[in-house]
Amino acid sequence: MADSRPSPDSTLHVYHTRYSSWGSRVALVIAYFQIPCTIRFYTLRNPANAPPARLRGKFLPILEPDAKDEDFVIADSLAICEYLAEQNPELHLWPRDRKLRALARAAAAEMHSGFSLVRNTYHTNFLGRYTGQIPVSDAAAQEIRRIVELWGSARAATKKRLQELGEQDEGFLFGAFSVADAFFWPVLWRFRSYQLPLTGISEDGFKWVAKMWNDPAIRAEIHGYFTQAQDPMSRVEHYENIFRDNPDVEYSQFSEDWTFDVSKV
Repeated sequence: MADSRPSPDSTLHVYHTRYSSWGSRVALVIAYFQIPCTIRFYTLRNPANAPPARLRGKFLPILEPDAKDEDFVIADSLAICEYLAEQNPELHLWPRDRKLRALARAAAAEMHSGFSLVRNTYHTNFLGRYTGQIPVSDAAAQEIRRIVELWGSARAATKKRLQELGEQDEGFLFGAFSVADAFFWPVLWRFRSYQLPLTGISEDGFKWVAKMWNDPAIRAEIHGYFTQAQDPMSRVEHYENIFRDNPDVEYSQFSEDWTFDVSKV
């Protein structure tokens, strides 16, 4: 990770990231690469903790790169990450290699625009834990298989390419941590929260899952989610116990000391 640098006057406006798949991607990129930025949290669907009036009508996350220029705001998680990558080229938010960079962008774009059934059926809630007979439709199962397949194919292509280049492979999707890993971070929560199957995952894909859960910078972000949960204002009832009417599904919450247990997958 990069060393800290003088802080520009930029602000990320985001819903509490323990629920926000879009916002948690950007926040993880900012944290992992130590990009100076003030992060302001808001509660979804709570007028008592709403974004500033000038941002209402826009969906968060929103980046304000310069507080002196309130007309310049960047919405959409992918657009924000592309801007951050351009502003910080020395940090290599995308892979250094052109081929891997293209593959990483394609993977992030597929996550950004696809997998609608998984995203709309299994809402993000980092602390939420579901057990029992969790419903998975045939269509959702197809999306789940594609996600798992994508992780494996990304790792296979990356290992081959880095071996050709004689460069180190850090074990993330495309070698070093990149925007692509951040974009798959919230869907990785869903695999944990809803006990979604990792059936068919490759050995290297599985190692990536373990690496994401155990990386120190990501663990620091996880601590932040639990810190948010200490504030009752951050709670979004709509995303709690979404299967409350299904007697076959039980709901609880994870504790912060949870670790990824490879023996149980």
